[in-house]
Amino acid sequence: MVRTRFVGFLALLFVAVPFVSEAQDAVAPAAVASGDEATHQALRAIKQDMEDALNKQDLDRLLTHLHPDVVFSTMNNDVRVGKDAIRAYYAQMLGGPDSVVKKVTAKFDVDALTRLYGDSGVAYGSSLDHYILNDGTDLVVNGRWTCTLVKEGDRWLIAAFHYSTNVFDNPLLTKVKNAALGFGALVAVAALGAGFFIGRRGRRPATA
Repeated sequence: MVRTRFVGFLALLFVAVPFVSEAQDAVAPAAVASGDEATHQALRAIKQDMEDALNKQDLDRLLTHLHPDVVFSTMNNDVRVGKDAIRAYYAQMLGGPDSVVKKVTAKFDVDALTRLYGDSGVAYGSSLDHYILNDGTDLVVNGRWTCTLVKEGDRWLIAAFHYSTNVFDNPLLTKVKNAALGFGALVAVAALGAGFFIGRRGRRPATA
């Protein structure tokens, strides 16, 4: 259960939005309309603020960039709607007395400029996340994310965020596999020992 909750938390970080990052600075200004360029510059500023806030565990600062009805889908298929639900989830996973994560830092990258559709936009990219759990486990996770943003007034806000990682190749899966192998070896040794003991008892000569 604890590991499942942790997997879910991987996503929470991403309310810290790499999604609004516009890392494609190499795009020539002439390739972007002047109005869109101003938007992309604003999104770059939001990305930097969010990344800094996440790495400093400043939740209040993170929440200022979220829409009041934000929808957040985690890797364990948990769905949180609204800032209060995300605040509670964050406390459960990182800030509370029984939290799983002790510290987290992340580096976000985008695959391309945010796709703009009037007063909304869709961004997507990757993340490199470093977790230290309260049990001492140290994990580096490669993630993928997709984010939907909406413009209200003169502000861009995050309306939805979805985070995932490779379910077939990731540090948590490796730990589970290693644990399963270790447990399997222990069971095999115990079975051999039991078989040897039972076999010896079966070979004892009958007494008159």
